[in-house]
Amino acid sequence: MLGKILLTITVVLLAIVWIRKHREQERREARQSSKAVPPPEIVAEPLNDFRFAAYLFLVLMIGSGTYLYYVRWEDDNSLITVILHRDGEQSPVTYQVLKSELGDRAFTTIDGVRVTVASSERMEVIGL
Repeated sequence: MLGKILLTITVVLLAIVWIRKHREQERREARQSSKAVPPPEIVAEPLNDFRFAAYLFLVLMIGSGTYLYYVRWEDDNSLITVILHRDGEQSPVTYQVLKSELGDRAFTTIDGVRVTVASSERMEVIGL
């Protein structure tokens, strides 16, 4: 996740540097030419297109990142049912667990009880 954020920041910074360099080069060419300088609206038009594209890209990246974060958060906070079958007992024990709290041999229930599964017990997970 951190790599994606750093890549996004790098792309945005490179776009800013490229736009500034391009703008500076246009200004130098305008000063050197002896022709009449076109009105500012004509010179600024390509720059506005790049700026719009950069802002649109930034909004899309932030929006998609926010959406993906929300989807993962929603999945991690979904309730699943864990059924423990113990040796010697006829009826199994049922627990409600958040998906993010489920481990390999242990879990924490929604009530805050930490349960460690013994090697003689069988754990059945419903809702994954």
